[in-house]
Amino acid sequence: MIIKSLDQLNSLSEKVADHLKEKDCIFLTGEIGVGKTTFTRYLINYLQKKEGSKATEVLSPTFNLLYEYDLKKYKIMHYDLYRLKNEKELNNLGIFQENENAIKIIEWPSLIKIHKSDKLEIHLDYAQHDNERKLKLLGTGKWKDFNEL
Repeated sequence: MIIKSLDQLNSLSEKVADHLKEKDCIFLTGEIGVGKTTFTRYLINYLQKKEGSKATEVLSPTFNLLYEYDLKKYKIMHYDLYRLKNEKELNNLGIFQENENAIKIIEWPSLIKIHKSDKLEIHLDYAQHDNERKLKLLGTGKWKDFNEL
C-alpha cells in the first residue's frame, strides 16, 4: 500500500491506536526519516486526546533509547534501538523482562529475537514521490488479520 500524505499516516495511526491493549507491541522498521517517529507521535497524541489529556511533544528516543508516556489506562514505552550494536546491549534495556502493563513501540527492532504473541510490524519505505511511503503490515496474535487501512 502507498501512503500519500501525513493525513493518511495519521489516520492509520488512529486505527492502530483504537485496537491497542496493554502489553501489545508495535515494531516499526524503515530507513532514517521515513516516518517511524511521526507515526508514533500521531498515535500517542491521538490516545492522549481521546482520554482528554493534553497532547505532549513526542520526540525520537534515538539518544535516550526510551521515552515513556503515562496515560490513564496504561503506559506507552517508546524505544529507538538504532544505536544498539548487539544483543547484550538490548538485554541490558530489559524491554521484555518487566511485568508492566505497558504498550511497547519499538523503532529499529532488528536485534530482538524473542517471539511476541501480540505484535504488529509496520514497515515503512520510501516510495517514488518524496511525500509518499510504501507501507506493509505484518501481525501476530490478535494483529494477524489487522488490515484496516
